Amino acid sequence: MKDLIVPIISAAIERAHAAGRLKSAPPGEIAIEEPKDPLHGDAATNVAFAMARAEGMPPRKIAETLREFIEIPPEIKEVSVAGPGFINFRMAPLYWHREMRRAAAMRQAYFHPRKWKIREGGNDTVQVEFLSANPTGPLTVGHGRNAVLGDTIARLYEAAGFAVTREYYFNNGGRQMRLLGESVRVRYLQELGREATLPEDGYQGEYIREIARELVRQHGASLADCVELEVFRSAAEQAIFADIRRTCERLGIRFDVYTNELDLVRDGKVAQVLAGLRERGLVAEYDGAVWLRGEPLGLPKDRALVRSGGEQEPIYRTPDIAYHMDKLRRGFDLVIDVFGADHLSEHEDVIAAVRALGGDTSRIRAIIYQFVTLTRGGEKVKMSTRRANYVTLEELIDEVGSDVARFFFLFRKHNSHLDFDLDLAKKQAPENPVFYVQYAHARLASVFREADKAGLALPADDAAIDLSLLSDEEIELTKRALKLADVSTQAARELEPHRIPFHLLELAGDFHRYYNKPANRIIGPQRELSLARLYLAGLLKCAIAAGLGLLGVSSPERM
Repeated sequence: MKDLIVPIISAAIERAHAAGRLKSAPPGEIAIEEPKDPLHGDAATNVAFAMARAEGMPPRKIAETLREFIEIPPEIKEVSVAGPGFINFRMAPLYWHREMRRAAAMRQAYFHPRKWKIREGGNDTVQVEFLSANPTGPLTVGHGRNAVLGDTIARLYEAAGFAVTREYYFNNGGRQMRLLGESVRVRYLQELGREATLPEDGYQGEYIREIARELVRQHGASLADCVELEVFRSAAEQAIFADIRRTCERLGIRFDVYTNELDLVRDGKVAQVLAGLRERGLVAEYDGAVWLRGEPLGLPKDRALVRSGGEQEPIYRTPDIAYHMDKLRRGFDLVIDVFGADHLSEHEDVIAAVRALGGDTSRIRAIIYQFVTLTRGGEKVKMSTRRANYVTLEELIDEVGSDVARFFFLFRKHNSHLDFDLDLAKKQAPENPVFYVQYAHARLASVFREADKAGLALPADDAAIDLSLLSDEEIELTKRALKLADVSTQAARELEPHRIPFHLLELAGDFHRYYNKPANRIIGPQRELSLARLYLAGLLKCAIAAGLGLLGVSSPERM
């Protein structure tokens, strides 16, 4: 639409300028937006406001002048001036017919994000780091929101044509991993019938006992006198990571690269960060620890980099700084971090340190999500990694399925708290949003089966289909479907994938209401009208499948 309207406005400005009615040339960029109120048309521009200062006249007068010089093509039905100076455009059915044919030719690609609208300058490589759960236990429902957000963002950028790297980073050093190793060692000894007590705050889940039993099967009692926790820590890390990978596979999630804290330490990248910060006078030492000085970086206080004690162990913040420096060194044009709100202050520290070390932090963006509350029967379901009275992501998938889990995780803006209603998620009814959208796709698939039985098929040359037979209601359905291209582009550009399920729900609702009217029977006695409606059904089916595909959700042919 913008490709059609912008040249028309530019030409009108030039004609008005040549006629002496306006003084200035067209501005550098002419903004075209969708009016909030559909009564104002399909597109609007505020170009008159942008020209007001140079022209020295009110925007309304400029808009009225431009309206006189606009030559309206057949694709535009009406051009009007509204309010203090907006110029509104209402597109003619001919325009929507043309877009329908474009969409039919491009198939699902029509509805994918437009790369040039997301990032300018030919930036092609994107790294999305997400999930990144430490291997201390099975994935929780909270991890699920992270995983689905990150994977969907990766899907959006891939669909737009970017080269995307999905990356998983985890801390496999530090106190929590030692505590994990200690917990496994205690359970291992208990499996051998020996006396042993879990450490305070030890991991108590059944999965710890399962890891211990596997160690007994593999090694018998040969590790009973082993005091080196690395054996138990490593066994736990491998077992838990195998479980994490299985869960991710069930959600249709894969990773291209795995990076961990210990490798960054072994490769000297953490030491490089500490040295670089020291050289810049950004390190202080007191209370037996090493600190990042907050004041020079605009941080509210000093942040610990290396904990006190004999081992002088880097705190998680320090490897995170090294990791982000490593991301930038690898040359990604855009780095996207996905993490929970509880890590916000840490991320601010990391970005400040990376900037101080010379890293181009303009290439780093973050999506920060709020937490998930599981409810059943109106009551909260408790979740805790160490005490084991929690619902794992695997159990959630068992209960509601991958499609429902993914859709529900995306059905709120990421910076809003998510209440995941298990009862609603399992309902096979219209109030369940994913059922409602998938059912629309299945209904549309049934239309084509009905057409096949009736001997009705769309011609190879769609120019033979008379789309002028479509009603105003059907054109509105067309608009809603075609709008998915803009919605998916906005979702990628703003890192807001929730826009897509909301739009799909609106599209499905429009279709169900249309379909339920007897007068709108798609396969009817009038062949030409049936073909036009079948063509529309194909557009709707393709749009819904494309939208669900971007979310990693299936498009069933039957339900």
